Amino acid sequence: MKAIIPAAGLGTRLRPLTYTRPKPVLPVAGAPIIVHALRTLLAAGITDIGIIVSDATRTEIEQTLEQATGAGVTLIDQHQQLGLGHAVLTAREWVGTDDFCVYLGDNLFEHGVRPFIERFEAERPAAVIALVEVADPTAFGVAELDGDRIIRLVEKPKSPPSKMAVAGLYCFTPQVFEVLDGMPPSARGEYEITDAIQGLVERGERVLGQRVEGWWKDTGRPADLLDANRLLLEQITADVQGEVEDSRLTGRVIVPPSARVVRSKIVGPVLLGEGVVIEDAYIGPFTSVGPGSVIARAEVEHSVVDAEARIEGVHTRLQDCLIGVRAQVRGGRTVPSTHKLTLSDASIVELA
Repeated sequence: MKAIIPAAGLGTRLRPLTYTRPKPVLPVAGAPIIVHALRTLLAAGITDIGIIVSDATRTEIEQTLEQATGAGVTLIDQHQQLGLGHAVLTAREWVGTDDFCVYLGDNLFEHGVRPFIERFEAERPAAVIALVEVADPTAFGVAELDGDRIIRLVEKPKSPPSKMAVAGLYCFTPQVFEVLDGMPPSARGEYEITDAIQGLVERGERVLGQRVEGWWKDTGRPADLLDANRLLLEQITADVQGEVEDSRLTGRVIVPPSARVVRSKIVGPVLLGEGVVIEDAYIGPFTSVGPGSVIARAEVEHSVVDAEARIEGVHTRLQDCLIGVRAQVRGGRTVPSTHKLTLSDASIVELA
């Protein structure tokens, strides 16, 4: 079985972070989003993976994939972004006659995707679709079910037929390409994968919905990135190998061999990258700090700090922050309070 990861979009909902880098390479809990996706597929036994890229995302994704091992990755160019159905059709030649899954790589599943793959391979219907119950399904593809069989699927309906939303994983046989071939674009000018699935239903094919067990997270917005970071950090195991001097570490903290913690307090779960320096600082729960970053005379919690960032002399606690590559946060003189920041790469912020 093969897998497709669509990664051609610009991630506009994550601006300003995605002004300089595509969404799939943004970090969560110590690794780019797309690397988490690859690890998830590898854990499910899928090693033949095609990544749909655009002219804008190809270079960064190609560089990021150097961090991923064990997968046979093929980059597939989608020069126009005309919807998820179009992205799948772009991969038709690469898929060939194999069964395949489409995994939206910005979606995270607590228990991975193996249960869906195993069911598809055991029963081999036309499709197996991951579903999750949501409070407001109007922003999702929504399924109407008869038992576990999908009898109708609609994209972002104003009047949803149920609260069961499509959760970012689809398993198909190649016959879905036959539906995509003759399918017109939707009202918004895109080729919707939900329309293709509905086409399978209307042809009388067996399309199954399977509920997600455990948590599921779509990382489409800044708050979602922070939440995903929290959920993944809840799964880490303490591993302190680097230098820890006159400091107190409590809870689950990862300090790699080249990292240094000096005169600081860290309350886990916290993940530090290689070469990180924490000095005279407080690092609170659910914080991940990218390689080569420095946090000195500052307090940070529930945040994602990317590589080679510097946070120094900040007398106000930074909370719920997304700090980009080589961004700098410098403090002035003030009384303690709290700031919430989302900074793109190479930003510089001076706090008075």
